[in-house]
Amino acid sequence: MSSQSRLDRAYKNAKVISFDDSSKFILFSDCHRGDNSFADDFANNRNIYFHALKHYYNEGYTYCELGDGDELWENLNFEIILRAHKNVYELLQKFFFENRLEMIWGNHDMVYRDPKYVKKYLSSYFDRKTNKETPLFPDIIFQEAIILKHTTSNQEIFLLHGHQADFMNYVGWRINRFLVRFLWKPLQVVGIADPTSPAKNYKETIKVERRIKKWIANQKNQFTIIGHTHRPRFPEAGELALFNDGSCVHPRSITGIEIENGCITLIKWQIATTEDGSLKIIRVPLEGPQKLTDFITD
Repeated sequence: MSSQSRLDRAYKNAKVISFDDSSKFILFSDCHRGDNSFADDFANNRNIYFHALKHYYNEGYTYCELGDGDELWENLNFEIILRAHKNVYELLQKFFFENRLEMIWGNHDMVYRDPKYVKKYLSSYFDRKTNKETPLFPDIIFQEAIILKHTTSNQEIFLLHGHQADFMNYVGWRINRFLVRFLWKPLQVVGIADPTSPAKNYKETIKVERRIKKWIANQKNQFTIIGHTHRPRFPEAGELALFNDGSCVHPRSITGIEIENGCITLIKWQIATTEDGSLKIIRVPLEGPQKLTDFITD
């Protein structure tokens, strides 16, 4: 099956969510939450991420994670990750119980496409404080893709991870998982990057983007938002509507995409120094806000 066919299938089977101009979504991807070891890229930004997530919870946003939320190539199971970042999952749980959590699987958490695996590891966990099995995300379903469909304009926003355009990270993901788990994770500790990842291989990034752009063009410029490459992308109106929310493992910052008031904005959260020398976490708009309707084509 070609990358174009995989993208077609993801679009055809996508979960459809209605929204309007009063809806608020925050899109993050590629958190790669790990075990809090030296190989855990998320650990460096976890305080930034938690602060941003708390902001979006308090402001009534729906949280959409576009894949690779959990690092299940380097780590054997979810329980290790849950223990390392318990506060994050407790906050995500609040979104979940208020029906404000939408999860998409990527290549690093591809096991979540199996409902049995999700039910076994994410529905509940053993709380060592109470010695009881405790609900976490009961009956949660991870999607391959989601379509946000506007109730008035009928505009569709296609959300997916993007590895559908990357053969070795979709079809051959088990091979790459083996290489990462037993070869690149130990080397990562001493600073050697994984060359199989498009996030660390510019040529692979360009290939992935080119294939997705081809699909978008064939679908009459279908508005599409991905992650996977870790490279933020915000096109001009009139260009091919391929957006990328970046990642949560940039050096000292995280990036994401907000959809609010019928507009889209690429944002960054980072640590900044105030005039008195203290540090605080701030939100910085990078692109937009731009009206969603500016990307509707005739």
